[in-house]
Amino acid sequence: MAWNPNRPYDELPPLPPAQDLETGPVLKQCIRTRTALADLNQSADFLPNKELLINILPLLEARASSEIENIVTTTDRMFRSSVLEKEPSDPATKEALSYRKALYEGYQSMRERPLCTATAETICSVIKGIEMRVRAVPGTTLQKAGTGEVIYTPPVGEDLLREKLANWERFLHDHGDTDPVVAMAAAHYQFEAIHPFTDGNGRTGRILNLLHMVSTGLLSSPILYHSRGIIRRRDEYYENLIAVTADGAWEPWVLYVLEVVEESARWTYQKIDAIRTLRRKTKRQVREQLPKIYSAELLDVIFHQPYCRIVDLVEAGVAKRQAASTYLQQLVEIGLLAEEKVGREKLFIHKNFLELLLDESDPKP
Repeated sequence: MAWNPNRPYDELPPLPPAQDLETGPVLKQCIRTRTALADLNQSADFLPNKELLINILPLLEARASSEIENIVTTTDRMFRSSVLEKEPSDPATKEALSYRKALYEGYQSMRERPLCTATAETICSVIKGIEMRVRAVPGTTLQKAGTGEVIYTPPVGEDLLREKLANWERFLHDHGDTDPVVAMAAAHYQFEAIHPFTDGNGRTGRILNLLHMVSTGLLSSPILYHSRGIIRRRDEYYENLIAVTADGAWEPWVLYVLEVVEESARWTYQKIDAIRTLRRKTKRQVREQLPKIYSAELLDVIFHQPYCRIVDLVEAGVAKRQAASTYLQQLVEIGLLAEEKVGREKLFIHKNFLELLLDESDPKP
């Protein structure tokens, strides 16, 4: 029976697809993508404090992934809410921060179990802030923005969805000789086509992509700024997804995913390199201008994220409260930090670091 966007796609074929995923063009692109990911991993190894990446880059990813779903916040708002450890006032920032939390919890869960349907349920529940389970009721459709035209109706029936998710799980962990990054592209299509939740499928699927790359050794940790590439080519994302469903056009879809991963890996690599350069410059500045207060631990705090407080220095063991306050004031005096009052809190802003993180432009060659 021919696919009809208005009818539940209960006939969604299982993985692996009947046709060969690793065509000549795909294999050529796969080499470029794997090289970019290897370079990214290596660049992360050269950072003195890898926790910086786990703390910072998922925030960028969270903001971008939420933007794909038209949940728009700013990176600056997210950093502020994160450092103040307060519930953000605007729903968009709250949802984006929930994405980072979901990524972290999904990453931690891999210590106890491999990626599976339960992982997806946990991730989606954290993103949405309520318990999310596989859909048990019909009525979910994907519609074209602006017109409301139905462009896809996913399968219905909890038993059928769980059966298709079980096949998706098996493919994640046993995709034969198919390269892991190609398998990731196929698995991502399948998850989005199953569309197991009433909401949050796109963000859940993109987190699963990052975790799959970690579980297969493509990444050592989920530091890829993956969603930035999708935002830049968002129309292609949806067009290629539908083309697989409507026409079995797997090659364009796989090529698209691999290209986006390569572009994202190279951009993330350049961002990490820029952070390393700024850290070295900042280290020299503090050692030359404030040698009495310089320490590696102080440098770690002001690079943990672009906002810090007196208590952050105290908790890091840099100094007791009075001395910590003095240290931060001295960093303000040499122009490294800027002070801002937010309610009862004093925030100290690492201006150059914040500017670097907010810059979404392509790095200069």
